Amino acid sequence: MTADDETDGREGEGRDDEVRGAPRIPGPRAAADDLDLGALRLPPLAPPAPPAHAPDVLDTPDAPDAPDEPRPAPGEPSLPHQGSPSAPSGPPALMLSHHVLKALLGAWALAACSAEEAAAVEEHLTECATCADEALRLRDAVGLLQTDRSLDLDPALRSRVIDACLSRRPAAIPVPDWAAPYDAETARLDALLRDIGSAEWHAPVRLRWFEGEEKAHRRTTVAGVVGHLMTVDGLIASALGLDVPLGDGATGRGEDLPLSPAARTERYWSASRMPPTRAIHEPWRAQSHTLIRSVSFAGRRVSELSVSYGDFALPMHDALVDRAFECWVHGGDVADAVDYPYEAPSAPHLNRMVDLAARLLPAALAERRRTGLAGPARQLVTAGSPGRSLHLEIEGSGGGDWYIPLDSPAALGSPEHTVAQVALDGVEFCRLVAGHVPPVEAAAGQQGDREAIRDVLFAAASLSRL
Repeated sequence: MTADDETDGREGEGRDDEVRGAPRIPGPRAAADDLDLGALRLPPLAPPAPPAHAPDVLDTPDAPDAPDEPRPAPGEPSLPHQGSPSAPSGPPALMLSHHVLKALLGAWALAACSAEEAAAVEEHLTECATCADEALRLRDAVGLLQTDRSLDLDPALRSRVIDACLSRRPAAIPVPDWAAPYDAETARLDALLRDIGSAEWHAPVRLRWFEGEEKAHRRTTVAGVVGHLMTVDGLIASALGLDVPLGDGATGRGEDLPLSPAARTERYWSASRMPPTRAIHEPWRAQSHTLIRSVSFAGRRVSELSVSYGDFALPMHDALVDRAFECWVHGGDVADAVDYPYEAPSAPHLNRMVDLAARLLPAALAERRRTGLAGPARQLVTAGSPGRSLHLEIEGSGGGDWYIPLDSPAALGSPEHTVAQVALDGVEFCRLVAGHVPPVEAAAGQQGDREAIRDVLFAAASLSRL
Protein backbone atom coordinates (compact mmCIF):
# COMPACT_ATOMS: atom_id res chain seq x y z
CA MET A 1 0.00 0.00 0.00
CA THR A 2 1.35 3.46 -0.91
CA ALA A 3 1.60 6.46 1.35
CA ASP A 4 -1.31 8.05 -0.43
CA ASP A 5 -3.38 5.00 0.24
CA GLU A 6 -2.48 5.14 3.94
CA THR A 7 -3.43 8.84 4.07
CA ASP A 8 -6.70 8.16 2.37
CA GLY A 9 -7.37 5.40 4.81
CA ARG A 10 -6.76 7.64 7.81
CA GLU A 11 -8.94 10.38 6.41
CA GLY A 12 -11.65 7.88 5.73
CA GLU A 13 -11.45 6.60 9.28
CA GLY A 14 -11.72 10.17 10.63
CA ARG A 15 -14.78 10.82 8.55
CA ASP A 16 -16.35 7.58 9.70
CA ASP A 17 -15.72 8.61 13.32
CA GLU A 18 -17.43 11.95 12.74
CA VAL A 19 -20.36 10.16 11.25
CA ARG A 20 -20.52 7.82 14.23
CA GLY A 21 -20.42 10.85 16.55
CA ALA A 22 -16.95 10.25 18.11
CA PRO A 23 -15.33 13.51 19.32
CA ARG A 24 -12.27 14.65 17.42
CA ILE A 25 -10.75 16.47 20.52
CA PRO A 26 -10.30 14.48 23.74
CA GLY A 27 -11.95 15.77 26.91
CA PRO A 28 -10.04 17.65 29.68
CA ARG A 29 -7.83 15.63 32.00
CA ALA A 30 -8.83 15.46 35.63
CA ALA A 31 -6.69 17.34 38.17
CA ALA A 32 -4.52 15.41 40.59
CA ASP A 33 -6.73 16.44 43.51
CA ASP A 34 -9.82 15.09 41.69
CA LEU A 35 -8.43 11.61 41.09
CA ASP A 36 -10.42 8.75 42.49
CA LEU A 37 -7.71 7.04 44.47
CA GLY A 38 -9.93 4.05 45.04
CA ALA A 39 -10.16 3.46 41.32
CA LEU A 40 -6.36 3.48 41.08
CA ARG A 41 -5.93 0.58 43.48
CA LEU A 42 -4.68 -2.45 41.61
CA PRO A 43 -5.58 -6.02 42.56
CA PRO A 44 -2.86 -8.05 44.29
CA LEU A 45 -0.42 -9.59 41.90
CA ALA A 46 -0.46 -13.39 41.74
CA PRO A 47 2.97 -14.99 42.23
CA PRO A 48 4.40 -16.66 39.16
CA ALA A 49 3.79 -20.39 38.74
CA PRO A 50 6.81 -22.64 39.42
CA PRO A 51 8.43 -24.31 36.40
CA ALA A 52 7.22 -27.81 35.51
CA HIS A 53 10.51 -29.57 36.24
CA ALA A 54 12.33 -27.13 38.55
CA PRO A 55 14.92 -28.99 40.58
CA ASP A 56 14.65 -28.68 44.32
CA VAL A 57 17.93 -27.24 45.54
CA LEU A 58 17.24 -28.65 48.97
CA ASP A 59 17.01 -32.21 47.76
CA THR A 60 19.78 -34.56 48.76
CA PRO A 61 20.33 -38.20 47.89
CA ASP A 62 19.27 -39.22 51.41
CA ALA A 63 16.16 -36.96 51.59
CA PRO A 64 12.82 -38.68 51.19
CA ASP A 65 10.70 -37.80 48.24
CA ALA A 66 8.34 -34.89 48.93
CA PRO A 67 4.69 -35.64 48.53
CA ASP A 68 3.22 -34.63 45.27
CA GLU A 69 1.56 -31.20 45.33
CA PRO A 70 -1.75 -30.76 43.56
CA ARG A 71 -1.28 -28.83 40.36
CA PRO A 72 -3.81 -26.20 39.36
CA ALA A 73 -6.00 -26.78 36.40
CA PRO A 74 -5.16 -24.94 33.20
CA GLY A 75 -6.35 -21.29 33.35
CA GLU A 76 -6.45 -21.17 37.18
CA PRO A 77 -3.89 -19.04 39.12
CA SER A 78 -1.36 -21.02 41.01
CA LEU A 79 -1.34 -20.55 44.81
CA PRO A 80 1.84 -20.68 46.84
CA HIS A 81 2.19 -23.30 49.48
CA GLN A 82 1.39 -22.05 52.95
CA GLY A 83 4.77 -23.17 54.20
CA SER A 84 6.66 -21.78 51.24
CA PRO A 85 9.16 -19.01 52.05
CA SER A 86 7.99 -17.01 49.02
CA ALA A 87 4.55 -16.40 50.47
CA PRO A 88 3.81 -12.66 50.98
CA SER A 89 4.19 -11.50 54.61
CA GLY A 90 2.00 -8.34 54.31
CA PRO A 91 -0.19 -6.38 51.93
CA PRO A 92 1.39 -6.01 48.52
CA ALA A 93 2.62 -2.52 47.56
CA LEU A 94 0.56 -0.63 45.01
CA MET A 95 2.16 0.62 41.82
CA LEU A 96 1.17 4.31 41.94
CA SER A 97 2.62 7.35 40.17
CA HIS A 98 4.64 10.07 41.90
CA HIS A 99 1.78 12.60 41.72
CA VAL A 100 -0.68 10.20 43.30
CA LEU A 101 1.75 9.29 46.06
CA LYS A 102 2.42 12.96 46.75
CA ALA A 103 -1.32 13.56 47.02
CA LEU A 104 -1.51 10.78 49.61
CA LEU A 105 1.07 12.32 51.94
CA GLY A 106 -1.51 14.28 53.94
CA ALA A 107 -3.68 11.23 54.49
CA TRP A 108 -0.59 9.20 55.36
CA ALA A 109 0.49 11.75 57.99
CA LEU A 110 -2.98 11.50 59.56
CA ALA A 111 -2.86 7.68 59.43
CA ALA A 112 -5.91 7.72 57.15
CA CYS A 113 -4.47 5.55 54.35
CA SER A 114 -5.23 1.91 53.78
CA ALA A 115 -2.49 -0.60 54.49
CA GLU A 116 -1.67 -0.93 50.78
CA GLU A 117 -1.51 2.83 50.30
CA ALA A 118 0.63 3.30 53.41
CA ALA A 119 3.06 0.64 52.19
CA ALA A 120 3.29 2.32 48.78
CA VAL A 121 3.87 5.75 50.33
CA GLU A 122 6.53 4.51 52.75
CA GLU A 123 8.37 2.70 49.97
CA HIS A 124 8.24 5.89 47.88
CA LEU A 125 9.64 7.98 50.76
CA THR A 126 12.84 5.91 50.74
CA GLU A 127 13.45 6.93 47.14
CA CYS A 128 12.15 10.55 46.88
CA ALA A 129 13.87 13.15 49.08
CA THR A 130 11.34 15.88 48.20
CA CYS A 131 8.38 13.84 49.34
CA ALA A 132 10.30 12.68 52.41
CA ASP A 133 10.84 16.32 53.51
CA GLU A 134 7.19 17.12 52.88
CA ALA A 135 6.10 14.06 54.84
CA LEU A 136 8.29 15.11 57.76
CA ARG A 137 6.73 18.58 57.82
CA LEU A 138 3.24 17.13 57.69
CA ARG A 139 4.00 14.73 60.54
CA ASP A 140 5.32 17.67 62.63
CA ALA A 141 2.15 19.62 61.88
CA VAL A 142 0.00 16.67 62.97
CA GLY A 143 2.00 16.54 66.19
CA LEU A 144 1.02 20.15 66.91
CA LEU A 145 -2.63 19.22 66.58
CA GLN A 146 -2.30 16.55 69.23
CA THR A 147 -1.56 18.10 72.63
CA ASP A 148 -2.12 16.95 76.16
CA ARG A 149 -2.55 20.51 77.41
CA SER A 150 -5.80 22.46 77.47
CA LEU A 151 -6.35 24.79 74.54
CA ASP A 152 -8.02 27.38 76.78
CA LEU A 153 -5.98 30.59 77.14
CA ASP A 154 -4.50 31.58 80.46
CA PRO A 155 -6.91 34.11 82.07
CA ALA A 156 -3.94 36.33 82.99
CA LEU A 157 -2.54 36.37 79.43
CA ARG A 158 -4.53 39.44 78.36
CA SER A 159 -3.31 41.49 81.32
CA ARG A 160 0.30 40.49 80.72
CA VAL A 161 0.13 41.42 77.02
CA ILE A 162 -1.46 44.81 77.73
CA ASP A 163 1.06 45.60 80.48
CA ALA A 164 3.94 44.71 78.15
CA CYS A 165 2.54 46.93 75.40
CA LEU A 166 1.95 49.88 77.72
CA SER A 167 5.47 49.57 79.09
CA ARG A 168 6.79 50.25 75.58
CA ARG A 169 4.21 52.84 74.49
CA PRO A 170 1.41 54.42 76.52
CA ALA A 171 -2.17 54.15 75.38
CA ALA A 172 -3.28 56.81 72.90
CA ILE A 173 -5.38 59.53 74.52
CA PRO A 174 -6.88 62.68 73.01
CA VAL A 175 -4.03 65.15 73.48
CA PRO A 176 -4.98 68.86 73.19
CA ASP A 177 -3.59 70.70 70.19
CA TRP A 178 -1.46 72.97 72.37
CA ALA A 179 0.12 69.93 74.08
CA ALA A 180 0.83 68.06 70.82
CA PRO A 181 4.22 69.78 70.18
CA TYR A 182 5.47 68.73 73.62
CA ASP A 183 4.20 65.19 73.07
CA ALA A 184 5.95 64.98 69.69
CA GLU A 185 9.28 66.49 70.76
CA THR A 186 9.63 64.37 73.90
CA ALA A 187 8.91 61.28 71.80
CA ARG A 188 11.59 62.27 69.26
CA LEU A 189 14.19 62.90 71.94
CA ASP A 190 13.24 59.62 73.61
CA ALA A 191 13.89 57.78 70.32
CA LEU A 192 17.33 59.42 70.06
CA LEU A 193 18.25 58.49 73.63
CA ARG A 194 17.18 54.88 73.15
CA ASP A 195 19.42 54.63 70.10
CA ILE A 196 22.71 55.72 71.70
CA GLY A 197 25.16 53.61 73.68
CA SER A 198 26.02 53.84 77.37
CA ALA A 199 29.32 55.65 76.74
CA GLU A 200 27.60 58.37 74.68
CA TRP A 201 25.58 59.46 77.70
CA HIS A 202 28.83 60.99 78.99
CA ALA A 203 29.60 62.83 75.72
CA PRO A 204 30.29 66.54 76.37
CA VAL A 205 27.56 69.04 75.45
CA ARG A 206 27.83 72.82 75.48
CA LEU A 207 24.59 74.66 76.27
CA ARG A 208 24.50 78.17 74.76
CA TRP A 209 22.35 81.25 75.35
CA PHE A 210 22.56 85.10 75.52
CA GLU A 211 22.75 87.24 78.62
CA GLY A 212 22.30 90.92 77.79
CA GLU A 213 24.42 91.28 74.66
CA GLU A 214 27.00 88.65 75.50
CA LYS A 215 27.13 84.95 74.72
CA ALA A 216 26.95 82.56 77.66
CA HIS A 217 27.55 78.83 77.81
CA ARG A 218 27.58 75.91 80.23
CA ARG A 219 29.34 72.59 79.76
CA THR A 220 27.62 69.37 80.75
CA THR A 221 26.98 65.88 79.34
CA VAL A 222 24.13 64.21 77.48
CA ALA A 223 22.82 62.89 80.80
CA GLY A 224 23.17 66.38 82.28
CA VAL A 225 21.00 67.82 79.46
CA VAL A 226 18.26 65.28 80.17
CA GLY A 227 18.45 66.14 83.88
CA HIS A 228 18.11 69.83 83.01
CA LEU A 229 15.01 69.15 80.88
CA MET A 230 13.46 67.02 83.63
CA THR A 231 14.10 69.68 86.27
CA VAL A 232 12.57 72.57 84.30
CA ASP A 233 9.63 70.37 83.27
CA GLY A 234 9.04 70.17 87.01
CA LEU A 235 7.63 73.70 86.79
CA ILE A 236 4.70 72.27 84.84
CA ALA A 237 4.38 69.41 87.31
CA SER A 238 4.30 71.82 90.26
CA ALA A 239 1.54 73.86 88.62
CA LEU A 240 -0.47 70.65 88.20
CA GLY A 241 0.13 69.57 91.79
CA LEU A 242 2.37 66.63 90.86
CA ASP A 243 5.62 65.44 92.40
CA VAL A 244 8.86 66.78 90.96
CA PRO A 245 12.43 65.36 91.07
CA LEU A 246 14.56 66.67 93.92
CA GLY A 247 17.87 64.93 93.18
CA ASP A 248 19.33 61.48 93.89
CA GLY A 249 16.08 59.85 92.90
CA ALA A 250 13.99 61.69 95.51
CA THR A 251 10.68 63.29 94.56
CA GLY A 252 8.33 65.72 96.27
CA ARG A 253 6.29 68.85 95.80
CA GLY A 254 9.44 70.96 95.37
CA GLU A 255 8.26 73.90 97.49
CA ASP A 256 11.87 74.82 98.39
CA LEU A 257 13.17 74.69 94.81
CA PRO A 258 13.72 78.02 93.00
CA LEU A 259 11.41 78.93 90.17
CA SER A 260 14.05 80.27 87.79
CA PRO A 261 14.96 77.53 85.27
CA ALA A 262 18.71 78.24 85.56
CA ALA A 263 18.78 78.30 89.38
CA ARG A 264 16.51 75.25 89.50
CA THR A 265 18.87 73.28 87.23
CA GLU A 266 21.96 74.25 89.23
CA ARG A 267 20.23 73.18 92.45
CA TYR A 268 19.35 69.80 90.96
CA TRP A 269 22.86 69.19 89.62
CA SER A 270 24.46 70.12 92.95
CA ALA A 271 22.00 67.97 94.94
CA SER A 272 23.09 64.84 93.07
CA ARG A 273 26.13 63.19 94.64
CA MET A 274 27.11 61.50 91.38
CA PRO A 275 27.12 62.97 87.85
CA PRO A 276 23.95 62.07 85.93
CA THR A 277 24.07 58.82 83.98
CA ARG A 278 21.71 57.06 81.58
CA ALA A 279 19.60 56.19 84.66
CA ILE A 280 18.08 59.68 84.26
CA HIS A 281 16.34 58.59 81.05
CA GLU A 282 13.44 56.65 82.53
CA PRO A 283 12.48 59.25 85.19
CA TRP A 284 12.49 62.00 82.57
CA ARG A 285 10.34 59.97 80.17
CA ALA A 286 7.96 58.91 82.93
CA GLN A 287 7.50 62.55 83.95
CA SER A 288 6.77 63.64 80.36
CA HIS A 289 4.16 60.88 80.03
CA THR A 290 2.58 61.97 83.32
CA LEU A 291 2.39 65.61 82.20
CA ILE A 292 0.75 64.70 78.89
CA ARG A 293 -1.81 62.42 80.54
CA SER A 294 -2.57 65.01 83.23
CA VAL A 295 -3.30 67.90 80.86
CA SER A 296 -5.22 65.59 78.53
CA PHE A 297 -7.64 64.43 81.25
CA ALA A 298 -7.84 67.69 83.21
CA GLY A 299 -10.35 69.42 80.94
CA ARG A 300 -10.32 72.70 79.05
CA ARG A 301 -9.73 74.99 82.02
CA VAL A 302 -6.23 73.61 82.57
CA SER A 303 -5.00 75.44 79.45
CA GLU A 304 -5.28 78.78 81.30
CA LEU A 305 -3.57 77.55 84.49
CA SER A 306 -0.64 79.85 85.30
CA VAL A 307 2.88 78.38 85.32
CA SER A 308 5.43 80.55 87.13
CA TYR A 309 9.00 80.88 85.85
CA GLY A 310 10.08 83.18 88.66
CA ASP A 311 10.44 86.51 86.80
CA PHE A 312 7.41 85.87 84.60
CA ALA A 313 4.53 83.43 84.16
CA LEU A 314 2.92 81.70 81.20
CA PRO A 315 -0.47 80.07 80.78
CA MET A 316 -0.32 76.28 80.59
CA HIS A 317 -0.95 76.18 76.82
CA ASP A 318 2.06 78.46 76.22
CA ALA A 319 4.23 76.81 78.87
CA LEU A 320 3.98 73.39 77.17
CA VAL A 321 4.87 74.95 73.80
CA ASP A 322 7.88 76.56 75.52
CA ARG A 323 8.91 73.16 76.92
CA ALA A 324 8.49 71.59 73.47
CA PHE A 325 10.74 74.30 72.01
CA GLU A 326 13.47 73.69 74.61
CA CYS A 327 13.20 69.93 74.18
CA TRP A 328 13.79 70.33 70.43
CA VAL A 329 16.69 72.77 70.90
CA HIS A 330 18.49 70.61 73.47
CA GLY A 331 17.67 67.49 71.46
CA GLY A 332 19.65 69.12 68.67
CA ASP A 333 22.49 69.81 71.12
CA VAL A 334 22.56 66.14 72.10
CA ALA A 335 22.37 65.03 68.46
CA ASP A 336 25.36 67.23 67.59
CA ALA A 337 27.35 65.77 70.48
CA VAL A 338 26.77 62.15 69.41
CA ASP A 339 26.74 62.83 65.63
CA TYR A 340 23.08 61.86 65.21
CA PRO A 341 20.68 63.21 62.53
CA TYR A 342 17.92 65.36 64.00
CA GLU A 343 15.22 67.10 62.00
CA ALA A 344 13.22 70.25 62.74
CA PRO A 345 9.68 69.94 64.13
CA SER A 346 6.71 69.56 61.84
CA ALA A 347 5.36 72.74 60.23
CA PRO A 348 2.29 73.15 62.52
CA HIS A 349 4.38 72.65 65.66
CA LEU A 350 7.13 74.97 64.44
CA ASN A 351 4.48 77.61 63.69
CA ARG A 352 3.26 77.42 67.31
CA MET A 353 6.83 77.90 68.56
CA VAL A 354 7.40 80.92 66.28
CA ASP A 355 4.07 82.42 67.33
CA LEU A 356 4.92 82.10 71.03
CA ALA A 357 8.30 83.79 70.53
CA ALA A 358 6.71 86.59 68.47
CA ARG A 359 4.15 87.23 71.23
CA LEU A 360 6.93 87.37 73.86
CA LEU A 361 9.04 89.86 71.88
CA PRO A 362 7.23 93.08 72.98
CA ALA A 363 7.78 92.28 76.69
CA ALA A 364 11.42 91.35 76.05
CA LEU A 365 11.95 94.58 74.12
CA ALA A 366 10.40 96.61 76.94
CA GLU A 367 12.70 94.92 79.49
CA ARG A 368 15.78 95.73 77.42
CA ARG A 369 14.58 99.31 77.09
CA ARG A 370 14.16 99.52 80.87
CA THR A 371 17.78 98.40 81.38
CA GLY A 372 19.11 100.79 78.73
CA LEU A 373 19.96 98.06 76.16
CA ALA A 374 17.38 99.27 73.59
CA GLY A 375 16.40 102.63 72.15
CA PRO A 376 13.57 104.62 73.77
CA ALA A 377 10.02 104.61 72.53
CA ARG A 378 9.48 107.23 69.83
CA GLN A 379 5.71 107.52 69.78
CA LEU A 380 3.15 107.84 72.52
CA VAL A 381 0.73 104.97 72.39
CA THR A 382 -2.86 106.19 72.61
CA ALA A 383 -6.22 104.84 71.56
CA GLY A 384 -5.91 106.58 68.23
CA SER A 385 -2.19 105.86 67.71
CA PRO A 386 -0.96 102.33 68.55
CA GLY A 387 2.65 103.27 67.88
CA ARG A 388 5.20 101.81 65.48
CA SER A 389 5.36 98.18 64.33
CA LEU A 390 7.96 95.88 62.82
CA HIS A 391 6.87 93.35 60.21
CA LEU A 392 8.40 89.98 61.06
CA GLU A 393 8.14 87.74 58.00
CA ILE A 394 8.94 84.08 58.68
CA GLU A 395 9.60 82.05 55.56
CA GLY A 396 9.64 78.33 54.92
CA SER A 397 8.21 75.66 57.20
CA GLY A 398 5.92 77.04 59.90
CA GLY A 399 6.10 80.52 58.40
CA GLY A 400 3.75 83.47 58.58
CA ASP A 401 3.57 87.21 59.24
CA TRP A 402 3.69 88.92 62.63
CA TYR A 403 3.61 92.65 63.46
CA ILE A 404 5.66 93.43 66.56
CA PRO A 405 4.72 96.64 68.49
CA LEU A 406 7.85 98.70 69.14
CA ASP A 407 6.71 101.38 71.56
CA SER A 408 4.57 99.53 74.10
CA PRO A 409 4.12 95.84 74.96
CA ALA A 410 0.41 96.45 75.47
CA ALA A 411 -0.10 97.86 71.98
CA LEU A 412 -1.18 95.82 68.99
CA GLY A 413 1.02 95.84 65.91
CA SER A 414 -0.56 96.74 62.60
CA PRO A 415 0.56 96.86 58.95
CA GLU A 416 -0.45 100.56 58.74
CA HIS A 417 2.24 101.65 61.23
CA THR A 418 5.10 99.44 60.03
CA VAL A 419 8.49 101.19 60.06
CA ALA A 420 10.73 98.15 59.38
CA GLN A 421 10.64 94.64 58.00
CA VAL A 422 12.74 91.56 58.81
CA ALA A 423 12.65 88.30 56.82
CA LEU A 424 13.89 85.08 58.43
CA ASP A 425 13.63 81.36 57.86
CA GLY A 426 11.51 79.61 60.51
CA VAL A 427 14.26 77.33 61.79
CA GLU A 428 16.80 80.18 61.74
CA PHE A 429 14.47 82.40 63.75
CA CYS A 430 14.08 79.63 66.37
CA ARG A 431 17.85 79.23 66.52
CA LEU A 432 18.10 83.00 67.17
CA VAL A 433 15.52 82.73 69.97
CA ALA A 434 17.48 79.78 71.43
CA GLY A 435 20.71 81.82 71.51
CA HIS A 436 22.46 79.64 68.93
CA VAL A 437 22.80 82.39 66.28
CA PRO A 438 24.27 85.90 66.86
CA PRO A 439 21.62 88.60 66.26
CA VAL A 440 23.81 90.48 63.79
CA GLU A 441 24.01 87.38 61.57
CA ALA A 442 20.41 86.22 61.81
CA ALA A 443 18.31 88.28 59.41
CA ALA A 444 18.26 87.23 55.78
CA GLY A 445 16.45 90.39 54.70
CA GLN A 446 16.18 93.78 56.43
CA GLN A 447 14.37 96.93 55.37
CA GLY A 448 13.43 100.15 57.17
CA ASP A 449 14.42 101.56 60.57
CA ARG A 450 17.82 100.07 61.41
CA GLU A 451 17.57 100.77 65.13
CA ALA A 452 14.17 99.06 65.37
CA ILE A 453 15.52 96.02 63.51
CA ARG A 454 18.53 95.76 65.82
CA ASP A 455 16.38 96.11 68.95
CA VAL A 456 13.99 93.36 67.86
CA LEU A 457 16.77 90.92 66.88
CA PHE A 458 18.57 91.37 70.21
CA ALA A 459 15.26 91.08 72.05
CA ALA A 460 14.69 87.76 70.30
CA ALA A 461 18.12 86.51 71.39
CA SER A 462 17.42 87.63 74.97
CA LEU A 463 14.54 85.13 75.14
CA SER A 464 17.17 82.36 75.35
CA ARG A 465 18.17 80.95 78.72
CA LEU A 466 19.81 77.91 80.26
